[in-house]
Amino acid sequence: MAQGSRRSTVRAKAPGKINVHLGVGALQDDGYHDVATAYQAVSLHELVEATEADDFSVRFSGPVPHEHLSTGADNLAIRAAMALARRGRVTGGVALSIEKHVPIAGGMGGGSADAAATLVACDELWGLHLGREALHEIGRELGADVPFALAGGTAVGTGRGDRLTPALARGQFHWVLAYAEAGLSTPDVYRALDEHRAMHAADIAPAHDVPTVDARVLQALRAGDASMLAEVLQNDLQAPALRLMPRLAGTLELGERSGALAGIVSGSGPTVAFLCDSVESAMEVRERLAAAQLTAVKVTGPVPGARLID
Repeated sequence: MAQGSRRSTVRAKAPGKINVHLGVGALQDDGYHDVATAYQAVSLHELVEATEADDFSVRFSGPVPHEHLSTGADNLAIRAAMALARRGRVTGGVALSIEKHVPIAGGMGGGSADAAATLVACDELWGLHLGREALHEIGRELGADVPFALAGGTAVGTGRGDRLTPALARGQFHWVLAYAEAGLSTPDVYRALDEHRAMHAADIAPAHDVPTVDARVLQALRAGDASMLAEVLQNDLQAPALRLMPRLAGTLELGERSGALAGIVSGSGPTVAFLCDSVESAMEVRERLAAAQLTAVKVTGPVPGARLID
């Protein structure tokens, strides 16, 4: 372990994400799909506190219900800390305390944000200072969304979503997030997509093995034009998510009827993200969703990726 003056406790945060475009390729022989996605990091963060310890542990707090989250070695934050410890030849452990604000199994990469913030916090805690490239390498081994939670901002992700190319996004985009009471399993949503494609193979165009991000999405992001972006939001996983959780259709309709430019299921769902043209419009959409007994929060994007906090 690197020597020198170190803090015994370090705090970091990492953002949740919205997929403003998600194209899913055909099922591959390895059971995975190639994807092409445009990520935007938003101002909803997971907060991680890392304290030196003899072994590895994690506990959760925060407004997002977390009672059923695993605190064992299969937890993504624990896996991140252990992977970093192996890379840095650290002999001790860490006690992680995570304050959750990103919905669990909500399609916003909350677990990936936990892992990214843990990597940044433990890298500092243990005095490793491995650099972002090494952290991204570890992140790719943990999950497809972890590298973007480290990078933040706006980016195009290809492969499994972990090969990132930064994308220019001017200005600030205003979003309202509507949470569902229950989560959706990402493998279940992909399975539903594959089943639908197989069932309707004669009626729909075959999925491209190597999907690409619609150029109009990148143009809208570069222009900072919310109205332009609203016209081209796309998610191949939205239809299967709606089949698995039909009430999301009502949420989409309500948000758009309340003044949002457009709504989209984020990632594999079931969080629904509504793009608005102003702060005032976003506040009105949030209030109307709340009046319908939906949990809704207003966020902005893009924001930076995982970083240390005081």
